[in-house]
Amino acid sequence: MSNQKNREILFKSRPSGMPSAANFELVEKPVPTPGPGEVLVRNSYISVDPYMRGRMSDRASYAEGFKLGEVMTGGAVGQVVASNNDKWKVGDHVSHFGGWREWYVSSGADFQKVDPAIAPLSAYLGTFGMPGLTAYAGLLRIGELKDGETVFISAASGAVGAVACQIAKAKGCTVIGTAGSDEKCKWLKDVAKIDHAINYKTAGDLTDAVRKAAPKGIDVYFDNVGGDHLNAALANMRLNGRIPVCGMIAQYNATEMPPGPSNIIAVIPLRLTIKGFIVSDHADMAPQFIADMAKWTMAGKMKWQETIKDGLENAPQAFLGLFSGDNSGKMVVRVGPDKAV
Repeated sequence: MSNQKNREILFKSRPSGMPSAANFELVEKPVPTPGPGEVLVRNSYISVDPYMRGRMSDRASYAEGFKLGEVMTGGAVGQVVASNNDKWKVGDHVSHFGGWREWYVSSGADFQKVDPAIAPLSAYLGTFGMPGLTAYAGLLRIGELKDGETVFISAASGAVGAVACQIAKAKGCTVIGTAGSDEKCKWLKDVAKIDHAINYKTAGDLTDAVRKAAPKGIDVYFDNVGGDHLNAALANMRLNGRIPVCGMIAQYNATEMPPGPSNIIAVIPLRLTIKGFIVSDHADMAPQFIADMAKWTMAGKMKWQETIKDGLENAPQAFLGLFSGDNSGKMVVRVGPDKAV
């Protein structure tokens, strides 16, 4: 492999407001050689995720910020091509957090073995990966979802939202979801089989649109967006409703903090529970999550869509596209073959 190059994307500068391609740098290095106890992986797909925007800032957060001049770390999946570690064999498919690069050397401590016979490799960065577990933990543990309840999910066609929609449907719930185009709403209705899909860009007053879809109110609101979606949910919650807060993409690139929800007082008379959560705090749910996802997939109750960009050089643009709605489902970047050995 001495003649091959390992391309990587480095974090070059911190953005103010919306990031741009200038915040990243593509570099070439020799393919690394695994040392004693180490493993070399040829990456097949890398993940781009909205939470990465927070890591580009220098303010304290739940995840360590990206360091200037270093590789953009994040989810990736690939195949072991060389190993000096008895735990990992050549040919194993693994997911890891080595990030935006074509080749990755590690001790293997951050590896999770994945099975391409259950789902395509790319799905382990989405439906069967961190976004899927986020939906699972958020709805079932934080949202305490009960069979037959009414659920409202924002960004419903995204990587997290689409899984949340289908988990709720598998639980016999009535599901309302929002998305930013008629095409995405059609997928939600025709494929994910949700009950009401709202195009928030054309629906007019979102509070009224949600009320029409759920005239008896909402039991659980799964928040990926914040902003007007949170306002609409608060205006339509039922007594003892729960709001798991996964993300607030509407605020990620704000240069000034927007005002809070105008109707937050609803939490008092309705005895609402609003709880933010971080998926890494719920890693103990992963085995049951994978088992349930496999069961639902085999039963035809779990579908997914992906937006796949080709080439590591396109990772920055794929990432930026998340904030303008360019993705349908999970956005991933293909950086190598599914089968490297």
